[in-house]
Amino acid sequence: MSNRLLALAAGLVATIGLSMGASAQQATITGAGASFPNPLYQKWGEAARSSINVQLNYQSVGSGAGQAQIRNRTVDFGASDAPMTAEQLQEHNLLQFPATMGSLVAIVNIPGVEMNQMRLTGELLAEIYLGKITRWNDPKLVEMNPGVSLPNLAIAPVYRADGSGTTFVWVSYLSTVSAEFKGRVGVGTSVRWPAGTGARGNEGVAGTVRNVRGAIGYVEQAYAEQNHLTTTQLRNKAGNFVTPTPEAFQAAAANADWSVPNFAASLVDTQGEKSWPIVSPTFILLPRNPQDATRAQNVMRFFDWAFRSGDQLATQLDYIPLPENVENAIRAAWSQVQVDGRALWPAQ
Repeated sequence: MSNRLLALAAGLVATIGLSMGASAQQATITGAGASFPNPLYQKWGEAARSSINVQLNYQSVGSGAGQAQIRNRTVDFGASDAPMTAEQLQEHNLLQFPATMGSLVAIVNIPGVEMNQMRLTGELLAEIYLGKITRWNDPKLVEMNPGVSLPNLAIAPVYRADGSGTTFVWVSYLSTVSAEFKGRVGVGTSVRWPAGTGARGNEGVAGTVRNVRGAIGYVEQAYAEQNHLTTTQLRNKAGNFVTPTPEAFQAAAANADWSVPNFAASLVDTQGEKSWPIVSPTFILLPRNPQDATRAQNVMRFFDWAFRSGDQLATQLDYIPLPENVENAIRAAWSQVQVDGRALWPAQ
């Protein structure tokens, strides 16, 4: 009996030891920032945990906060939908690269108006957010939407209250199509809105629009999809009304110019008969001089895995994977991440 007990005890110790060893070997990386790609980063994190034994802890706090946290080195990487300038990257010794591309959509809560039934233009959106069009039965909206019954209901614009790359992309688009909006509001991650109510994160905007009759807002397509929100058609640069579909997003993405410095390509209001007018890359900010070489290597391992194995998860959520040549250029750029003059990628 004593021998059997000793054998069981030895087996238990071995099992605990193996469990502790496996736990100890699992790498953890931390990131914070943009809410725009958060649904995808969470899915990638779940899959990477079992595939490459990397645990991602990502906080969806907005692009402004993500930039601040990586400047202060309180996370392993920051995430921002708004690209940082070359001067900012140089000042804070950061490498910037895109992780994926996504699309912004207009979401509405109008009684009687169904999914993608309503037509809007960038100019009309600008007037709504400038407070010039205030009711859904405004003659301009009625003229644009023959056959759609638009109620005599106040428009409740919803915008991001936090520093937001999603806002940066949205106001970049409205400033492109409306000189008045550009002059009165301009472009930034945080702007002074003439009309509307603020909410925090894509999550907050989606929830507010869902709960307020007459509301309109802007979110990444994945949030509209997940929350079953009513999206609209938009008129693109070619003058065609297009619905928010993967085909329209990919048509816009095909026109991206990745030859610009720091991968800061703009996909707002691109050419193309079928192009969706508001598509954007979302960016990762990684220190060139990391405090912890192992954690920096694991961040690059994570995104290397995402580029190789995460495309299906991205397309399922209506994100647009990067072209293979761009992914290869990003891997080459990782050689700039160094400790004591030694490049951390490829990992030795």
